Amino acid sequence: MLYQLYEAQRSLMEPFAEFAQATSKLYGSAAGFSQLPMAQRVAAAYDLVYRLGKDYVKPEFNIKTVEVDGTDVVVQEIVELEKPFCELRRFKRFTDTPETLDTLKGQPVVLIVAPLSGHYATLLRDTVRTMLKDHKVYITDWKNARLVPLADGEFHLDDYINYIEDFIRHLQSSYGNCHVMSVCQPTVPVLAAISLMASRGEQVPLSMTMMGGPIDARKSPTAVNNLATNKSFEWFENNVIFRVPENFPGAGRRVYPGFLQHTGFVAMNPDRHAKSHFDYFKDLLRGDDASAEAHRAFYDEYNAVLDMDADYYLETIRTVFQDFSLVHGTWDVKSPEGTLERVRPQDIHGCALLTVEGELDDISGSGQTRAAHELCTGIAAAGQRHYEVQGAGHYGIFSGRRWREKVYPEVKSFILQHDQPNQRARSSKAVSAEDTVPARKAAAKPRAKAAQAPKAAATSRRPRSAAH
Repeated sequence: MLYQLYEAQRSLMEPFAEFAQATSKLYGSAAGFSQLPMAQRVAAAYDLVYRLGKDYVKPEFNIKTVEVDGTDVVVQEIVELEKPFCELRRFKRFTDTPETLDTLKGQPVVLIVAPLSGHYATLLRDTVRTMLKDHKVYITDWKNARLVPLADGEFHLDDYINYIEDFIRHLQSSYGNCHVMSVCQPTVPVLAAISLMASRGEQVPLSMTMMGGPIDARKSPTAVNNLATNKSFEWFENNVIFRVPENFPGAGRRVYPGFLQHTGFVAMNPDRHAKSHFDYFKDLLRGDDASAEAHRAFYDEYNAVLDMDADYYLETIRTVFQDFSLVHGTWDVKSPEGTLERVRPQDIHGCALLTVEGELDDISGSGQTRAAHELCTGIAAAGQRHYEVQGAGHYGIFSGRRWREKVYPEVKSFILQHDQPNQRARSSKAVSAEDTVPARKAAAKPRAKAAQAPKAAATSRRPRSAAH
């Protein structure tokens, strides 16, 4: 009933939030009551009330252009592949400048695996925008589980891993090779996916970059880790899992609701958020439009949350934070064909590994991501690198000034060092896009015979039914 009560409260608050917004504009507009005493203070107060009470929807990436070698390049978003719980979103670049076009065609292909841990993939907007300067970029855009009908099946941690494998195979079939970059939560399933592909003898990505993720959540435990270990599996199932109300397409689906996740996010740093909102109020009074807009942009993203399918969430809690199955070598993943396969990171060869951690990360503690090197013993020392970002918290390693000035140059250099452009398809200069489908497909590398059968059905798989 908690989800239904929340929706009732949200519906009740909606007209009050709209009223607060209208009143704020009335007192802040020259055509309204802006000349009255205290008008600016009233406008600021109502604006803050509106911000606190409004419903936050999924933001857009809104990346229209990017600068490449001093030239503005047009960016178009394309849904390359669509699955019930995720879209593989591509940021395709266009230019009419021959020199720039030739540069675009030769750049590495990168799959960015965004977190499925409460926020939308747009949380990595700055990551994507920066990477687009020097890479062909794809990202996993996870769907809000409350919008996925029950008829589309369940979604388990195994399905997440199978999705990643399918996306990697798709890029390899299109370009010949690719690189993978995972941020926070997906570092674990990405390592599992690449491990399974390696164990089967499939072609693996040229490199994997893992940033701020709980590869070994036993190291330097944070508040997030402590919650997962101090509460039983049954506690999570009984206290944070609810069914989607009838007014959504996914009615009846068991989920970990976004509003509960958001409450947890805020509870980790309540004083910081309270101060941020008070500073926003003062910025409005001072007429500091730049600071006020920066506040709005941050909280438009931070307050937009999605529901996670209950099976996926609970299995992640147990596998990653309670049983530590990856580091113990006891993790078995079910393939779409129903076969259990053991995750063996030591089988990975020919895929370079870069790990990135923030010195002040309060979500994935020090050493948790670096632990990937201890597991990937099959990767030569020359193909392994670790980078710690001094002064950076969790978000600082993939967004903001430290990401752009410190982390990105390391990531760019590492990917370029291990790229193989001579094995990647390059299309004709006659077109203005960075590549074309026919040329890409012609240059796809063959895989081991054992991997060809699963690949044939890669793009058509759907989550398993309730019999999973």
